[in-house]
Amino acid sequence: MNKKFIVKESRKFNEIIASGKQFKNHFFVVFYKNNDQSYSRYGISVGKKVGKAVERNYLKRRVRAILREQQKCYDFSIDCIIIVRKSCLSSDYEIMKKNLLKLLTMIKEKKDEEKEKNKI
Repeated sequence: MNKKFIVKESRKFNEIIASGKQFKNHFFVVFYKNNDQSYSRYGISVGKKVGKAVERNYLKRRVRAILREQQKCYDFSIDCIIIVRKSCLSSDYEIMKKNLLKLLTMIKEKKDEEKEKNKI
């Protein structure tokens, strides 16, 4: 993933989490907020309760791979923080992918609804 698509600063993470909207399921919590760029930016967070550094990095690599595959489908100018839950450790890649894409689709539908409201 290109560096311009990544949210790294802790200040920005905190801002998105504090003032953004969220969707969650058993595997992920996704906070999102509109941005003024023409592309989406993502930040990934895996807490220390999930496991040791090797396991946390493994999960972050998996999430980045999912985002890289689906980047063009979900390019709708948001800043997004993805918090990975412990249940991802015992799950299959395809299950993780399905659940993350479900949350991203929910965000996309919400953004489309907001656009429709603004047109009227």
